[in-house]
Amino acid sequence: MKRLKKTAGSVAYHGFILLFGFFMFYPVMWLIASSFKEHAEIFQNAHSLIPNQFHFENYAQGWKGFGGVTFGTFFKNSFIISSISTFGQIFSASLVAYGFSRIKFFGKKFWFKVMIITMLLPGQVLQIPQYLLFNKLGWIDTFKPLILPSFFAGPFFIFLMVQFIQGLPIELDEAARIDGCDRYSIYFRIILPNIKPALITAGIFSFYWTWNNFLQALLYIQTIEKYPASLALQLFSDPTSVTHWGAMFAMAVLSLVPIFLIFITFQKHLVEGISTTGLKG
Repeated sequence: MKRLKKTAGSVAYHGFILLFGFFMFYPVMWLIASSFKEHAEIFQNAHSLIPNQFHFENYAQGWKGFGGVTFGTFFKNSFIISSISTFGQIFSASLVAYGFSRIKFFGKKFWFKVMIITMLLPGQVLQIPQYLLFNKLGWIDTFKPLILPSFFAGPFFIFLMVQFIQGLPIELDEAARIDGCDRYSIYFRIILPNIKPALITAGIFSFYWTWNNFLQALLYIQTIEKYPASLALQLFSDPTSVTHWGAMFAMAVLSLVPIFLIFITFQKHLVEGISTTGLKG
């Protein structure tokens, strides 16, 4: 009887998870299905996830891009911005976190609290001052406003890595000092290799947020050849003409591929980085 109850509970649990997962993933499945439909069918047969006829030309038409600029250029721009920004975010956040976690200095607790408080500051408050600053520096219509701020660590990633570093035994640092390592050697040889899950977690979040960053690109990028994929997708929407929904959905599907690949590849490290954050050694 116990075994029967256990089996029934397991079936009910997995059935609920599958049903819940279906509803969670349904918008993505609808997007993929719509990318193979013709324009009229997308809305006339919106409830169906199986196209009446697969139109692979949506991908070909979408890849052609606009004004002689293919979507390959837009994806390249997104990779450049996201990759460099992610590197800058990881490096700067880990360096600052190392300082907060292992180095004693005057006002350490105060500045850490100030850093935490900045997480409560809405990003919209900074948009106008940042735009005026970047405009004076002559950075408008360049990648600099989208990349360089990432090299000044974000508070969320600092907090994430501080909690992770504090979980490492302090004896590792002391042993390294006995062997003649200075602070920078300890950072590169001891801290970074041991916080790999936190680095990967921060990298995934940073890449994902930067890849999908539409508003910042809209503010600073003016030349179509410099558009990232997130901004280029809105070019399909033309209020004065007919919007090619099939091509738009096709390119939206392709824009999801890097995010899915990164998540699947580093899923194990992502879970480890999140689950161990906050634990003290």
